[in-house]
Amino acid sequence: MTHTQRATSVYGTLDDRPRGWREQAGRYALLPLRLFLGVTFIYAGIDKLTDSAFMSATGTGSIGELMNNVRDTSAIPSLVDLSLKNPEGFGYAMALGELAVGIGTLVGLLARLAALGGALISLSLWLTVSWQTDPYYYGNDLAYLMAWLPLVLAGASLFSLDALIAARRRRIP
Repeated sequence: MTHTQRATSVYGTLDDRPRGWREQAGRYALLPLRLFLGVTFIYAGIDKLTDSAFMSATGTGSIGELMNNVRDTSAIPSLVDLSLKNPEGFGYAMALGELAVGIGTLVGLLARLAALGGALISLSLWLTVSWQTDPYYYGNDLAYLMAWLPLVLAGASLFSLDALIAARRRRIP
């Protein structure tokens, strides 16, 4: 290899490899968060899709009942009203959105876009379902929103399809 050619790796060039344990730990810092959020959102999506009671407009445990219960205490009642126009459709949209966000995050495909989707889902749930939680830190949707933000900013640079695609693009002359 000449001085103008550089071998590439998942880090970019071999010169970009982390040198010490602190630098190495920094490279892997977001991986546990990505795994947790990816698995959690996949589970949430599958859980909703397989729960016939949840995917109903009315009845105990239904999306319709949940949205009716939080309508008057949400920060944005009009958002809840929109979901109540078609509760089953909203339930399926939420479940499929969570599934897409979870898969994208876990495999690292369009990772920033997936994380943005996760942040928007968490934001909408915080402003509707968990808005009335007092004190606010008892509600989990705000914490999920904050957990998504580092992944929106950083993406998935390790063990991801995004990194694999980027490495292949660098190799193509």
